[in-house]
Amino acid sequence: MTFQAYLDTIREKTGKTADDFKALAAAKGFADAGGLTRGTRATQIIDWLAADYGLGRGHAMAIVAVLKGDPRGG
Repeated sequence: MTFQAYLDTIREKTGKTADDFKALAAAKGFADAGGLTRGTRATQIIDWLAADYGLGRGHAMAIVAVLKGDPRGG
């Protein structure tokens, strides 16, 4: 599965884009314009996305990559 396919599946499942997740993560204090905030761990993001959006680890890691500034996301 390509990175974009992960993001497409996430959007189909949640109705949210990578940019939406950037804003949601910022509101939760997990990320800012520079990426993940200091001390934020990928496991925190994975747990949040599983609990609130039903995302599995692979899809959650795609969002983590977006939050870290992966140029393919957004």
